[in-house]
Amino acid sequence: MRAFSLASIPRTARITARINPFLSQTRNFSFTQATMGVTKTTTQEGTGVQPQKGNTVTIQYTGWLKDESKPDHKGEQFDSSVGRGDFVVKIGVGQVIKGWDDGVTQMKVGEKATLDISSDYGYGARGFPGAIPPNADLIFDVELKKVQ
Repeated sequence: MRAFSLASIPRTARITARINPFLSQTRNFSFTQATMGVTKTTTQEGTGVQPQKGNTVTIQYTGWLKDESKPDHKGEQFDSSVGRGDFVVKIGVGQVIKGWDDGVTQMKVGEKATLDISSDYGYGARGFPGAIPPNADLIFDVELKKVQ
């Protein structure tokens, strides 16, 4: 467990107060939000509803093996719904990898984002034979199209 000091809160509040006016005036800004195991970088803001656990979502996605030596860390592409049709799934209930459950539930309809998913929130030590090696970190470009 990481300890923190209450004395650091006022400084954080002061920094946030100085940054927020700049952020509200910035257009085409890429926001990054991290949770354990998945980092979501918004590439296009959404204006629709945010899915809740148990909602059915319609998404379009492309997935790559993470490769730090490549541009955008996108290595070998292993899957894509582009050209194949949208992917419809119940989110937040374990039907997909944990990185998607956590990342997609942070999105809004119309949003496009890149999910950088650590292996423990992806396919872990087992991988996905024929496509994803064991302990592989993953990158997904995801567009949230619909929430039901």
